[in-house]
Amino acid sequence: MIDGLEIVRHPRARRARLSIDPASGRAKLVLPKRAALKPVLAWAEEKAGWLAEQRAKLPLAMPFEPGTIVTVADEPLTIAWQEGRRRTLLREGDMLSCSGPLDTVPRRVEAWIKRIALEMLTRETTEFAAKAGVSVSRVAIGDPKGRWGSCASSGAIRYSWRLILAPGWVRRATVAHEVAHRVHMNHAPAFHALVADLLEADPMPARAWLRTHGAALHWVGRSS
Repeated sequence: MIDGLEIVRHPRARRARLSIDPASGRAKLVLPKRAALKPVLAWAEEKAGWLAEQRAKLPLAMPFEPGTIVTVADEPLTIAWQEGRRRTLLREGDMLSCSGPLDTVPRRVEAWIKRIALEMLTRETTEFAAKAGVSVSRVAIGDPKGRWGSCASSGAIRYSWRLILAPGWVRRATVAHEVAHRVHMNHAPAFHALVADLLEADPMPARAWLRTHGAALHWVGRSS
């Protein structure tokens, strides 16, 4: 059995399909709703070599540990640790200084980055919302694997905190996209025109950047 294999029966699938999720590295097997499982699993096992090749192409994991350089809001910061009891992280120039238990550094660094992400995404959402003449009831962050932002009919907008690791122009284009959904809850031409108007630039390069480089953002902070 393939380690961590996710099996999904899809009503519209006409044949078995095996893939690797670039954000998680997990193998996924999609098969028709009524397909016999045993022969499909045997077929998937024969693809072990192909799966290994695909996993080898995945982005490298970048754990939050001393010496790691992580780009936050367009600024590279080196995680630095020294012995001591201080648990609060301090930004000192291009260093993110931390002390305290070494094994808690990854969790504390991630929490610090998430705080910066929420602050900046909230500020930029407020900026674009004012420009669009709309209200946003709440801004929140999460760590979804399939989308970078979402806008609910209630007026709440939720983002991936990992946008703070992307270039600022990519992040801002994503914010403009979600704010535009407060006017158009669709992707009609009027929606895309509003995104470009809010951004005062073509948002397509940002979308292309996320398609090409977005998967790597999901490996930042991971040990493997």
